[in-house]
Amino acid sequence: MRLTSKGIIEGTRIPVEYTAEGENDSPELTWSAVDGAASYALINDDPDAPGGTWVHWLVYNIPKSVTSLERGFPADGELADGTLQGTTSKKDIGYSGPLPPPGLVHRYFFKIYALDAILDLPAGATKEKLVDAMADHILDEAQLMGTYSR
Repeated sequence: MRLTSKGIIEGTRIPVEYTAEGENDSPELTWSAVDGAASYALINDDPDAPGGTWVHWLVYNIPKSVTSLERGFPADGELADGTLQGTTSKKDIGYSGPLPPPGLVHRYFFKIYALDAILDLPAGATKEKLVDAMADHILDEAQLMGTYSR
């Protein structure tokens, strides 16, 4: 499985338009389809945040026929195709771009998971609930990492 973005190049600085200092648009993401997948889930987080990992975006129950998310993905808890979004560390639903404290460079991981099930979770689930629900259902995974600092 492979995860790519037109806006983010692995290991490089995330363009300002995908941050809270810019347009705060979610980046376009594309991944390779996985045979046997029933759905996909995405976790975007920053393990370098003070006080622990900061969750920027959770998307799950992405239909198996979908292999990309467009730039500026809607911040709706539930989309017409059944895709759901969870609650970020900021207590919002939808993408919340990087805005680290001034100083150190932070790493932002976009992780996509191919799952053999559609998860029994409501919209607004936390990362912990999503990770628990995905346990024993992950067929494959991929990640893309970008950096950002202020």
